[in-house]
Amino acid sequence: MRHVSKIVLLLAVLGMAACAPKAFTPAERQIIEGQDSLMYVTTWPLDSAVLRTPAIDFGPAELASPLLETLKAKMLYTVQDPSQDGVGIAAPQVGIGRRLVCVQRFDKPDEPFECYVNVRIDSLSGAVVFGPEGCLSVPGLRGVVPRNEVVYLSYLKPGALDPAERVSERIEGFTAVIFQHECDHLDGVLYIDKAVEISER
Repeated sequence: MRHVSKIVLLLAVLGMAACAPKAFTPAERQIIEGQDSLMYVTTWPLDSAVLRTPAIDFGPAELASPLLETLKAKMLYTVQDPSQDGVGIAAPQVGIGRRLVCVQRFDKPDEPFECYVNVRIDSLSGAVVFGPEGCLSVPGLRGVVPRNEVVYLSYLKPGALDPAERVSERIEGFTAVIFQHECDHLDGVLYIDKAVEISER
């Protein structure tokens, strides 16, 4: 009986380990440390394997690593560079399969860019509106996409090292659309999957 209990405990531990966020891989470290401030942006269909893979959370080790702050800074630099000139970017778009987005907050004074770690959309509400969208990872195309007017988000409390320290926020308008677009990236979804109309720019 004791032997069976040990096996059950071992299986439980292995199961939890399989679901746990992984530490930065050597490949992730190479991307973060090995690139200039302007990072390579993954594009569809060339980099579909990266763009279509659901992202995972940052764990305590990654949250405490200076590499996370380096990644944020480089993503912010990349999305605001004139060659990109975007309003949002998700970590898979720079080759990092983690739940991190940087979004321009048009709903705040001075419209700052901010980063959100382990972000998730908890629910959507409001009317569904159809609006134009483009994407740094789908160059040359533009589409008309249905999006909800209101989004309810949860994400890691800024500066927290414990993944359980989360905060929630209600966002509406164009900023809500940006969050939906970027969080789709974290789930391996592109706007072209939802567009009702796609055209060349």
